[in-house]
Parts: sequence; structure tokens; C-alpha cells
Amino acid sequence: TFADDVHALLAEEGVQVGEHDLVAPAPDTPLAGGDAIAVRHGRPVRLTLDGRPHQVWTTARTVDGALRELGVRAEGAYLSASRSQSIGRAGLALDVRTERTVTVMADGRARTIRTNAATVGEAVEAAGVTLGADDMLSVPADSFPRDGQTVTVLRVTGGREVREEKIPFRTERTYDPTLLKGTEVVASPGRPGLRRITYLLRTVNGVRQEPRREGTEVVRRPRRQVVKVGTKAAPRSAAGVDALNWHGLAVCESGGDPHAVDASGTYGGLYQFDAHTWHTLGGTGLPQDASESEQTYRAKKLYARRGESPWPHCGERLHG
Repeated sequence: TFADDVHALLAEEGVQVGEHDLVAPAPDTPLAGGDAIAVRHGRPVRLTLDGRPHQVWTTARTVDGALRELGVRAEGAYLSASRSQSIGRAGLALDVRTERTVTVMADGRARTIRTNAATVGEAVEAAGVTLGADDMLSVPADSFPRDGQTVTVLRVTGGREVREEKIPFRTERTYDPTLLKGTEVVASPGRPGLRRITYLLRTVNGVRQEPRREGTEVVRRPRRQVVKVGTKAAPRSAAGVDALNWHGLAVCESGGDPHAVDASGTYGGLYQFDAHTWHTLGGTGLPQDASESEQTYRAKKLYARRGESPWPHCGERLHG
């Protein structure tokens, strides 16, 4: 050759050199007779090292040489290709998982192992720990186990609990001009609905967790209550009887309680009307549901018709 340096010689011989190739001696080295020129082409390696991807170049021709050149500790490691496998100019993909120390805490005991497992779940299994269907880990089971990492196994037990609760009904009031003002009559009684709620119960490592609501089912819908409200103005008195001691009669009959009902359920209100008498006097519904003024007005009407006889034990109080 008449080339003056290594670069000129390589050009003369048609040897193309890239930025990742190794030439010895260097391309700008002058040539002398008898020199030997070595060219080692770079090879791309798509290296995944302990779960992290890297794009690297090597001039080594085998996996073992590439690992030494890249400074990767291969003792006890998992390799996706054998160490003796050659690396062509097109390169290759190589997965390397080095050996790491992982501690698994389970059932009150620590198990420390050396492993090249690809996932935390595999490391837990390698430690001889069996997971139940509901058990959990302190880190995701599919995550990569790091050197020195501690993984805690959470033993989970549980079940379901169904609770029932009432759904309150709403009350609708309608005005009724046939009822005296202050009177309210339940035209259609309401009924509460019923709801079933399912809760998930869990105990983690012996500690009961807060129940978690899973689902709701309406078993029975509530039925509204309809109440008629009187708007008719009540007469203030019945002729000739206003001066009587109606308060004394009410105290004797009911203790002065306008909503009182006797033990048999037959008589109600301040003056202990039965339903038939109440209705003959123009009352509606039940006497104990009417206002005090209406009850007194009806009692005065009854006295005007029959005197003290409707109150055989307390009637004399009217004159006391």
C-alpha cells in the first residue's frame, strides 16, 4: 500500500468504519511496514437489565464477551440467551436479571432469599409462601423485585353482610273544605319502603377493616301518606252552654289530652267520644285527630242534645 495512515488504508481497502466500531491502532496513526490493523465492528444490543431497557453497543462477538465489556455481573443471573451465543452485525435482544436479595414477611416470619425472579409474585413463591385467593402483597405482584426490597404478605379473610334499612315515605297534604280548620285526617296511610344493602367484610392480618358498600337493592318502594287538612271555619260556641266548665270535664275524661285514647280503643279525644257519636255530631275521621276547638264545639252540641248523660262519671264537673 502507498497509504500514509490507517484511515487511508481502510478507505483504500473499502472498509467502512462507523462511530461504534473499534479500530486499532487509531485511524490517524501513520503506517509503517509490517503493521497489523484490527477492525472490530460495533453490534447493537437491546439490553433489558433488571427490568430497565437500555440500547447499548458492543464490539464483542458473544453474549459472554458483551456482558464483560458492559460490566454486567452475570453470576447467578438469568440470561435470555446462552453466554456462548454469537452476536451478529445486526445485534440481538438480551434480557438479564441479576441475582438480588429480597425479604418476604408472611405470617409473622421473615424469609430472605437470593433470586433472579422477574416479578415480586415469583419471588414470594420462591420464598415458599403460598398466597390465598384473597391475600394481597404490599407491592404489586407483577412489579420487578429490587435488591434489598421487603415484601409483606397481607392475609385477607372476609365475607358479605346484608343489612336492611327503611326508606321513609313522604307525606302529601291536601286541603279539604269539608273539614274544620285545625283538623287533619289521614286519608291514605303511608308505608315505609325497604332497602337491602350488601357490605364486603374484610380482615387483614387479623385486623377488621371498615365494611365496604358493594351493592343496594330496593325490595319495596315507599308508599306516600295522604293527609286531608281542614279549611272550614269552626263555630266558636254552641248556644247556652259556653259558661259550663268544659276544661274540668276534659281533665276528668282524658286528663286534658286532646289525643288521648282509652285502653279499648273505642273512645278518644278530650271528651272521649266514640266514633259513631262523633260522626252524628258532624265530625269526620277520629275525634282524637281533630283540633281542641273542634272537639269542644262537638261536645257542646252533644250536651245541647243529651245533657250530661254522655259523661255519667264526669258530667257533674260541668257545673263545678
